[in-house]
Amino acid sequence: MNHLKDQWNSIVWEKLKELVEELPDGRDSLPSRGDMMVETPPNPDLGDVAFPMFPFARTLKRSPNEIAKAVAQRIAASEASYPGCAKADGAYVNIRYAKEQAFQDAIDAVIAQGDKYGRSKRLNGQRIMCEFSCPNTNKPLHVGHLRNDALGESVSRILKANDAEVLKVLLINDRGIHICKSMLAYQEFGGGADPIEAGAKPDHFVGDFYVKYDQWAKDNPEVEQRARELLRKWEKGEPETTALWKKMNQWAVEGIQETYARTGISFDRTYLESDTYLSGKDEIIKGLEGGIFYKKDDGSVWVDLTDKNLDHKVLLRGDGTSMYITQDIGTAIQRHRDWTFDRLIYVVASDQNYHFQVLFQVLELIGVPWAKNLYHLSYGLVNLPDGRMKSREGTVVDADDLIDQLVSLAKAEIRDKGREGEVDDLDSTAEKIMLGAINYYLLQPTATKDITFVPERSISFTGNTGPYLQYTGARISSILRKFQQRKEEWAKGVLRPDLLGVKEEWELAKHLADYPSRVIQAAVELNPSVLAGYAYDLAKTFNSYYHDNPVLHNEDPDLVVSRVQLVTAVRQVLKNCFELLSIPFLERM
Repeated sequence: MNHLKDQWNSIVWEKLKELVEELPDGRDSLPSRGDMMVETPPNPDLGDVAFPMFPFARTLKRSPNEIAKAVAQRIAASEASYPGCAKADGAYVNIRYAKEQAFQDAIDAVIAQGDKYGRSKRLNGQRIMCEFSCPNTNKPLHVGHLRNDALGESVSRILKANDAEVLKVLLINDRGIHICKSMLAYQEFGGGADPIEAGAKPDHFVGDFYVKYDQWAKDNPEVEQRARELLRKWEKGEPETTALWKKMNQWAVEGIQETYARTGISFDRTYLESDTYLSGKDEIIKGLEGGIFYKKDDGSVWVDLTDKNLDHKVLLRGDGTSMYITQDIGTAIQRHRDWTFDRLIYVVASDQNYHFQVLFQVLELIGVPWAKNLYHLSYGLVNLPDGRMKSREGTVVDADDLIDQLVSLAKAEIRDKGREGEVDDLDSTAEKIMLGAINYYLLQPTATKDITFVPERSISFTGNTGPYLQYTGARISSILRKFQQRKEEWAKGVLRPDLLGVKEEWELAKHLADYPSRVIQAAVELNPSVLAGYAYDLAKTFNSYYHDNPVLHNEDPDLVVSRVQLVTAVRQVLKNCFELLSIPFLERM
């Protein structure tokens, strides 16, 4: 149906040109084609699309209402065959499509293209690197990481759907003072134990010592200096410190990888902060020697970004140890050497906005030509119902705990609805419902919004939730299975768009036709919420339609086949959209 929108855009434009060319200086005053706007009427009864005439009032020296009326009259008087009709309504030219052709085109396009429907060439030839997740090896993933992962994975899939070449990268923050704090607490309280001996998931085992450190340091301020001394020993390569660092990092990474496997998150390449921070230090030293940066009396190295409204920023500590900014400089340069990207997207929470503003400015100052192609996809924080999470105080929602809770809630929901016999495997189905619940809940709001994660709300099978969308897909799949079992009854039926006269059927057809443009919009805006909102609208429209309009229980085989074709297309588009949102599609639920 988008091609109908384009057709009518051209038709209305041609009639506007005719009006302009009739002016004495018409050909010299022709407005820009870019002034043509298209809108969706607030009331479907007004039409399917509308073209406002406000931008052309000055050129034509007539009111927008007069222009709209003149354009509609010219379309009506034309002998050309148009795919619909035009009518003036105030300052708008409202267009009503020829429905039968539009139905046929929409259904045919979806069914013919299948899993590829909605994909575009919009980003063909672009190489885009996407960094997300970036765990620290002093604690397990928490619910904030789940939002990061959901955004990074979905944005990567959306970019690929628009034909970009995408490289998903993971940076493991495996060095720094925070890592040394866990190590120091382990030395003090660990007694040489390991995760197996403690009966704990390895990343949780390590994270417990980070919490212990914070509790310990509150009553013992001198502990902070001991942690900094441990960091200096690590940077000097002291063998005992290095051995402990390797052991505890391995535990943490093993546990984090288990969570990635369970949530369907994967990466094409992994970088370790410990491998790149030295090259970052080298760049800072070169910048200092070149007069780009300056040194304070304590030996620390700084950059003055006051002319960029960013204040002064420390780049190296006085004792020579690195900062986050140090390693990020080295990592960015190394990545461009490894894989020459056109864009690099950092998916990182909004509390790091200032950090990335500084990073991008520093890279420009040291002469990196591609610094202008770096982008921080900032997202809001995920809070508990009773306030903000704090890792050091142990008040986070661990990702694994939330996942287990949601799986348990999903199983209870299936049992409560008496649907255990409907699903193929309760455990597997519950895991997929959990993923649908998490990813939709985290992607449905625009990324910049802070959110409060309420598990019971996210797992509901009704309302604006992932499981509601999954249930809609399963419901359609059930209809189509029944059709296949009895298809001999409707063997003579054919698709007849003229029979699809219900209001919701037309709304469904317009939704189907709109999907490709939504995939492009989501890529341009780096905004999965566009597709989350689309999926909910499509599911809600289908459920409203199906409530009053049986698909299979009709005497006319043509009507049955026509409705089956329509809901087949709806199912396909839901499935395609789910894939971009990392929501598992369920045949039974």
